[in-house]
Amino acid sequence: MNQHVTLIGLGPMGQAMVGALLDGGHPVTVWNRTASRADDVVARGAVRAATPAEAVAAGELVILSLTDYQAMYDILGPVEDLGSKVIVNLSSDTPDKSREAVQWVRQRGGAFLTGGVLASAEIVGTEAAKVFYSGPAELLEAHEQTLRLIGKPHHVGEDPGLAQLFYLAHIDLFLVSLAAYLHATALVGSAGVSAQDFLPWAVENLNTNSFLLPSAAEQIDRGEHPGDLGTARMMGASADHLLAASEAVGIDLELPRAIKAHYDRAIAAGKGGDSWTRLIDGIREPA
Repeated sequence: MNQHVTLIGLGPMGQAMVGALLDGGHPVTVWNRTASRADDVVARGAVRAATPAEAVAAGELVILSLTDYQAMYDILGPVEDLGSKVIVNLSSDTPDKSREAVQWVRQRGGAFLTGGVLASAEIVGTEAAKVFYSGPAELLEAHEQTLRLIGKPHHVGEDPGLAQLFYLAHIDLFLVSLAAYLHATALVGSAGVSAQDFLPWAVENLNTNSFLLPSAAEQIDRGEHPGDLGTARMMGASADHLLAASEAVGIDLELPRAIKAHYDRAIAAGKGGDSWTRLIDGIREPA
């Protein structure tokens, strides 16, 4: 019989995970503060636990899909003995919170894996879904077949904080890219250009930028930033123009100000003749 899984937390992500596990043939016990949120997955075959303790006792593997790590403490706090269960926390929080959680779970007899889910609810369980895990590699290996049903697992290291770091780094790219797209759309929109008309140019720009990353990664790792293909001073001038144009048309200035500040700092440090990758120094060690 397939591994019995407990899943606690039935927001959209949690419900999608339960669905993927049920489709994979696993018995699933669920618990949620608002019991009615379990109705749909119970109708599909999940078992509703009356209490968190009952839910933990039922599953061989306990997966948490909660708002943050504090929710884990609030819910599992009364469960003093986790009975050697493996707790896989797929909730989002900071790396330090993940590191602290390891000791908390161990003190209650459990083992702990951190997870960072790089997927939206609609793609959970598909090839497009990815999940970063950190902590003991042997724990992931022991439960990989089950966890793979949620998304493709990637073990990124033993440090329990690494999964959150990888997840948040992707969120960093995602949120900033979307904000830049909206700002750029507003900028051309100030002249009456529709979002649909600008769309193909935005897509091409974002796709082209990805070709810059391999050489940038090499320069960052070597700590060498030759400016032969473009300097921080040159790109900083473009950042100046972006800020001025944004101010002239009356759109929000927070994003272009932040971009300009990075270039200004590199130029002030005497690195204006280096590549734009030199900005990593100021980002790593802000004044």
